[in-house]
Amino acid sequence: MQAKGDKKVSLFKEVKQHIEEPLAARMRPRSLEEFVGQEHLLGEGRLLRKAIEEDRIGSMIFYGPPGSGKSSLAFIIAKLTKAHFETFSATASTVADIRRIGELARRRRGMGQKTILFVDEIHRFNKAQQDAFLPYVEEGSLILIGSTTENPYFTINSPLLSRMKILSFQPLSEEELKEILKRALEEERGLKNYNIVIDKAAEEHLIRFAEGDARTLLNSLELAALLTSPDDKGTRYIGIREAEEASQKRALLYDREGDEHYQVISAYIKSIRGSDPDAAVYWLARMLYAGEDPRFIARRLIIAAAEDIGNADPIALLVATAAAQAVEYVGLPEAQIPLAQATIYLATAPKSNSAYLAISKAINEVAEGKNPPVPLHLRNPSYWGAKKMGYGKDYKYPHSYEGHFVVQDYLPKELLGKIFYEPTEEGQEKQIKERLEKWRRLIRLAREKSSE
Repeated sequence: MQAKGDKKVSLFKEVKQHIEEPLAARMRPRSLEEFVGQEHLLGEGRLLRKAIEEDRIGSMIFYGPPGSGKSSLAFIIAKLTKAHFETFSATASTVADIRRIGELARRRRGMGQKTILFVDEIHRFNKAQQDAFLPYVEEGSLILIGSTTENPYFTINSPLLSRMKILSFQPLSEEELKEILKRALEEERGLKNYNIVIDKAAEEHLIRFAEGDARTLLNSLELAALLTSPDDKGTRYIGIREAEEASQKRALLYDREGDEHYQVISAYIKSIRGSDPDAAVYWLARMLYAGEDPRFIARRLIIAAAEDIGNADPIALLVATAAAQAVEYVGLPEAQIPLAQATIYLATAPKSNSAYLAISKAINEVAEGKNPPVPLHLRNPSYWGAKKMGYGKDYKYPHSYEGHFVVQDYLPKELLGKIFYEPTEEGQEKQIKERLEKWRRLIRLAREKSSE
């Protein structure tokens, strides 16, 4: 920190081309043009990009996973802004330090200069420290930028949060990571002097292992380069063995868009359908280890819950949906636990595909049938003129009858007697079947009576 002074300083120093400096630090983007990812925030014409370019940013929180560019964006802001820019440690600073920074910011403001303070891991500040920022942020003396991997709605005090804009950073895509890796191999400040040749399998393994984290990718790439000796011509060849050693993770034969992807997910769903929780968890582990998108797995769980379990255990759909929400909420690696829980629940649940068969039959009927009009008594009579056309006439309100059931036709005459849903004897569906058979028997007797 600069105690007194007039010259703008930044604790983000220019990246120096020293070999002892980590590759991730050397490859930190120096401009918005070099920044990779977060197009929803920094794409051409986006408000944040305009605010940075015009030096008109306000207090905000960068919220997102590690290695998604939060600190790198602060580094770029530090270079572009005319404001006095400082960084702050959330682990080694006191309330007195915050007030000292705030008072200096007030003085600069009186002389016409803004102050921007960047706090990495702002969630580590306690309530008293966060409260100390409030008067300076509220009056505009201090523009506070905080970065955090934790949900700010849970970790930042509401009064401070209400004065800051939350910007969500997303994990980098595989294409974005590939671009970062390419630059690291080709640029002077990267590994160009190492004359590296990396094969496709090794590149894909490092990118998949990084799981959206550019820092992890660059650290693994650098380690792989250091583990590889040059040949007689000075070229270093990074293959799958070096990539595995650098990431400390064995590569699996798995292409998320290829044959293995479809084979493993097929084995996974069939293991759930076949009520084998051990096999299902094994295939789940194979997919997670190989870098499969957990959201894809969660979507398939939801489908399996409805298709293969259905009303034999209606809770299965809730469990699968909750697992999908957990994936979005906590992310990997923790999300593997609710995914495993849901997988085991579905695999051990009673099975029924009657809901799947019912909608399949109904869709076939619609596709191949004449699709007669809705019977008059089932039509909506609530709008003007509907009752004059007979809409809703003779409709029987089931709740007005004993057992909340009354014999009444709900299909067009041409389809009366058609059965699409046939419940099984499994789980809760056995009770559904008993109720349904009772109702259908009453309907059948009523029709026989009316035809006499």
